[in-house]
Amino acid sequence: MTQRASGTVFIVDDDNDFRDSMKWLLESDNFHVIGFNSAQDFLNRYKGDMGCMLLDVRMPEINGLALQQIMLERHIKLPIIVVSGHGDIPMAVNAMKNGALDFIEKPFDDEVLLRLVEMGLQRATEMFKDNTALSQSRSHYNSLSKREKEVMALVVSGQSNREIAESLGISPKTVEVHRARVMSKMRAASLPDLVQQANRLNIA
Repeated sequence: MTQRASGTVFIVDDDNDFRDSMKWLLESDNFHVIGFNSAQDFLNRYKGDMGCMLLDVRMPEINGLALQQIMLERHIKLPIIVVSGHGDIPMAVNAMKNGALDFIEKPFDDEVLLRLVEMGLQRATEMFKDNTALSQSRSHYNSLSKREKEVMALVVSGQSNREIAESLGISPKTVEVHRARVMSKMRAASLPDLVQQANRLNIA
């Protein structure tokens, strides 16, 4: 049995036969799949699980592009593979501009779909790790005192302890104490690690 990337494939398509056939194809190749018969169905039932989406662009009420926009607004981050029928290419191109992973036209080769889904789940794993790292950094940063945040900003901007002391009107020894606390609270193993976390948090 083939070992697949972890995560769930969310199929959002109002065509029951197509959705069922895609579910069968993916499950037969050892993917975990959940189907939704509309964009609203997905929005109502999605619980924040990691995965990727197979999204039809033409659906009643809320089409694929509209769902993609709602997901952006709600910070639902899933790699999206757009499924385009005849005459839907402009919509699919717009979906790509909004960050979709790729799009395929109906009818398509099963192997192409399977490769794209595997790629989508691998991307989802990377996104999950990035989001986890961001959440951890934000939590650590929120534990800093106001002065420690000031020191951190100046440290990652490249200022020396003496320059920081002059900027804040405190002694270099006090800067050393705050700097050590920043490194400890941020769980930073090195200055480059601290700079990386600052970049992740958009701290200038």
